[in-house]
Amino acid sequence: MDRYQEQPHLLDHHLEGMMNSLLEIVWDSGSPPSLVHLAFKFLYIITKVRGYKRFLPRFPHEVRDLQPVLDMLAKQNPRDPETWETRYMLLLWLSMICLIPFDLARFDGNLTSLEGQARQPTMDRILDLAKCYLVVSDKARDAAAVLVSKFIVRPDVRQSRMADFLDWVLSMLSKSSSQTMEGTVIVNGMLQALAQLFKHGKREDCLPYAATVLECLDNCKLSESNQMVLRKLGMKLVQRLGLTFVKPKVAKWRYQRGCRSLAANLQPQGAAVQNQKREVAAAAPPEADDDEEYDIPGEIENVVEQLLVGLKDKDTIVRWSAAKGIGRITGRLPKELADDVIGSLLDCFSFQETDNAWHGGCLALAELGRRGLLLPSRISDVVPVMLKALTYDEKRGACSVGSNVRDAACYVCWAFARAYEPAELLPFISHISSALIIAAVFDRDVNCRRAASGTFPMALNILTAADYFAVGNRVNCYLTISVYIAGFPEYTHVIRELSTKALHNITQAPEYMANVVLPRLLPLSVGSDLHTRHGAILACAEITISVTYFFTEKSLEGLKQIHQEVCSQHKSVFNFECCMIFKNLKLFMFLAVPGGWQWLINDSLRHLPLVSSAARQHIKESAVSALAALCNEFYINERGEADPALQDELVTQYVSELQNTEEMVRCGFSRALGALPRFLLKGRLQQVLEGLKKVTIISPEDVSFAEARRDALIAIAKVCQTVGVKGDGSQQEYVCSGNVDQIYATLLTGVTDYTTDSRGDVGGWVREAAMTSLMEVTLLLVQNEAQLIHANTCKQIMCWLAQQSAEKIDKFRAHAGSVFLTLLHFDHPPVPHIPHREELERIFPRWEKEVLNWNAASEAFPRITQLLGLPAYQYHVLLGLSVSVGGLTETTLRYSAQSLFDYMKKIQSDPSALESFCETLLKVFEDNLRNDRVSVPLLTMLDQMLANGCFDMFTEQENHPFPVKLFALCKEEIKRSKDIRKLRSSIGVFCGLIQFQGDMREKVFFQLFLLLCHPFPIIRKTTASQVYEMLLTYSDVLDPAIMDQAMAILSDTNWEAELPVVRERRNCLCDLMKVPRPQLVPKCCSQQWEKPERRPSMAG
Repeated sequence: MDRYQEQPHLLDHHLEGMMNSLLEIVWDSGSPPSLVHLAFKFLYIITKVRGYKRFLPRFPHEVRDLQPVLDMLAKQNPRDPETWETRYMLLLWLSMICLIPFDLARFDGNLTSLEGQARQPTMDRILDLAKCYLVVSDKARDAAAVLVSKFIVRPDVRQSRMADFLDWVLSMLSKSSSQTMEGTVIVNGMLQALAQLFKHGKREDCLPYAATVLECLDNCKLSESNQMVLRKLGMKLVQRLGLTFVKPKVAKWRYQRGCRSLAANLQPQGAAVQNQKREVAAAAPPEADDDEEYDIPGEIENVVEQLLVGLKDKDTIVRWSAAKGIGRITGRLPKELADDVIGSLLDCFSFQETDNAWHGGCLALAELGRRGLLLPSRISDVVPVMLKALTYDEKRGACSVGSNVRDAACYVCWAFARAYEPAELLPFISHISSALIIAAVFDRDVNCRRAASGTFPMALNILTAADYFAVGNRVNCYLTISVYIAGFPEYTHVIRELSTKALHNITQAPEYMANVVLPRLLPLSVGSDLHTRHGAILACAEITISVTYFFTEKSLEGLKQIHQEVCSQHKSVFNFECCMIFKNLKLFMFLAVPGGWQWLINDSLRHLPLVSSAARQHIKESAVSALAALCNEFYINERGEADPALQDELVTQYVSELQNTEEMVRCGFSRALGALPRFLLKGRLQQVLEGLKKVTIISPEDVSFAEARRDALIAIAKVCQTVGVKGDGSQQEYVCSGNVDQIYATLLTGVTDYTTDSRGDVGGWVREAAMTSLMEVTLLLVQNEAQLIHANTCKQIMCWLAQQSAEKIDKFRAHAGSVFLTLLHFDHPPVPHIPHREELERIFPRWEKEVLNWNAASEAFPRITQLLGLPAYQYHVLLGLSVSVGGLTETTLRYSAQSLFDYMKKIQSDPSALESFCETLLKVFEDNLRNDRVSVPLLTMLDQMLANGCFDMFTEQENHPFPVKLFALCKEEIKRSKDIRKLRSSIGVFCGLIQFQGDMREKVFFQLFLLLCHPFPIIRKTTASQVYEMLLTYSDVLDPAIMDQAMAILSDTNWEAELPVVRERRNCLCDLMKVPRPQLVPKCCSQQWEKPERRPSMAG
């Protein structure tokens, strides 16, 4: 049913059938209470989706239904939390039945029961039930309020019970305190009952009690309550009372545009006006001519004042209720009094008021405009307020408030556009449309941008470009839509003044930007307000990119002053924007302060640890870009060389910072070295490469500095691209035969970085950067000096990439696969020495390079497992697959395992291929012994492979070397281990090894019996369970005569019991199966370990 929440009317044709099916269960006397409650629960769900006002009239509401429903409700327990849906629906149903047009006294008959006791009249029964449920804390309270509103207004009940009921309600309100939980529940029910009663009751019936209710409400002081629901209900009741005090009439002074009928609106203008006049005349009551003369009760002033106060409430729902009340009551007031209300309302828009008052005021203005109660004479007073609200933003500490005010201001514009004739708004149209354009394009809140884009009728092409979905993307708004709108002359001035990033794109008139906009921004960029200063500096930076040659002397001095201010205050938050000023510019020829800019760049990089992580990357990139521009502008002479002293100072300083104890400082200066131009690296290449290499080395002190290692690897590739390649060149100037091996060794080391910390696999950043740098350096060498790439180096690169392409993390697998295919299919010229190139091109055709989705495990693993058949790649691919097949991600595990098993099936008929695979598998295990990153998933993979019969060829041979060595490696891996996942994985491997014949079986049994008495209960329990399954699967490993007894011991023993008890049961198994009993060996640390008894049969 929740699917119909957005369009519940689609259920209307099915409501009758659903309701009848459920009511059949309710009426069936044989239905158990739980089933009846379930039926009412389903009815409640339908009511929740469709709304009780539309669903309730479909309930049966004849005379015969009254007594059964009343009896059913009387049997309910009001405090039962499990059946509140039943009580809720019964109360609503009863409220519908109460509308029957018969005096309830007729249902009473003889009020004396068979036992001689007096029965309660039906009217009192219903009223008592309503009172009972008005003070409960569940949703039945809401239904009880609806019941009261329908029941009390009946003519027979109103005459005899209405006064007493209101007395009871007011007394409950007076006695209850909204400061306690119980009091809050009671006050909530009383307020709901009163609000519903004054909504549905006739005015002449409710008017005698309205003043008393209002006085009691004032005494409750609900505006001081901290319960939002109570304040909202109080506001709702106040407006209902206000509507009771004034006559229900349509103000003839209200502004009217068009007709309520679409057909009338489509008629010629004269005919439409006549129709409208006839409708108004017909709708007007007989006393319409003198309706301005009747007295307005004094209580109205109190009501309006409370509603105006409600507009400033801290909760939106209360403000919204108050705004609707203002609109409803104003529509019944004379013109002069209504204008006074509007004047009081405009007082909310003072900058001494909070954002709550501004928001509530906007909601009320929209309601008044929508109802035609804001006359054209007041538009000139309202529009300036509305324009201020569209840009309302008030700082509160580190953040700001006002998005709700701007959104409500858009609602005001929406209401005005639909309430007034175009001629009325014509004098204000340019100001309103400009403000809405600014909000739709540049407001930082997506809800405000969307509200503004669909609010005011603008040019159709602008509406199309800035529609609801287009303005949802902030980047699209700032950089694309703003450029498009700036092409319209009426909006050019506005857009150019208020954009920041878009300023660069829309400076089609550079003189205007340099002479008008920039002088206005410069004072803001050195002001005292942090946020204004931040935005102004950024705007200055973007403008200078396009208008460099139009600066005046005053503008140049202003730009220098920005630099001086930042340098004097050491505000690193501004360094990013200052670096932006000269990024990609020739601005230095005007601002000839290279020493100051160099200090600013260095200071930015040194203070990166103090900057928030969100801004850190931007500052680093901007400073690095600025450094390159600064060096190219100031540090090169006419001969294209650097000043030796300056070069030595700069390079030495930057290399020394690479050993800083702060990781972010290393990152910044690594990237800075990568951005240095060639003339500064000339003669210093080896020094730079050595410094960067030291950053990539993992030591105990900086093992977590993954970001520094990543940036150092990126910088190495950038440096290589900057200096170029020359095979017989100097190591101090070029990538050459003397240093290429060192470069590759450093980059290949990065591919093996699997560092993890609290952030996860941070080594993945390093591996990703290493793969990218390997590709860039290799392609650089291929295009210039391909002979520098040795066969062994190329093999290592491709093998490591193949391993990364088989691993479990989708992002890094996709990156590795992309680099792998780029190198494989590069043609200008081809990369030399790629092992098995022809086979690889068959597995990965050239046309699949762009379409193969490496992120999808279902596409990647069937391809990468084919590399297991290529000797050069087998080891590394199997190493990568081990991590994926034994991993935890379901999708990766499923497809990687299936691909591996498919490959194993293919080689079952090829003994040499299977032997080679097993040797490689053992080699992978041996090389990664005690390396939990590989060994734990490898054990899981081995368990699956043994269970899937991948090594069935060896099961017929006694003491085959593969299971013997695998057993030894597994035993060594778990020796003294406390890793539960590793131990549980090893149990599966040991159980799988039982299928191999020879001395293996006794050794496997002994190892499993050792685990049956492991200190960890979970390991004992898992071992017993898997040994039981093993004996069922491989029944030939045990004498049938003792099989049942062994399995009984395994299944009946509580393996989580104390160790002495468990050990006794384990020893019974040992004796039964003739396996040596493990013996306790005392250790110096007072722990006891088990070892096998010495028997001749236990050789090895």
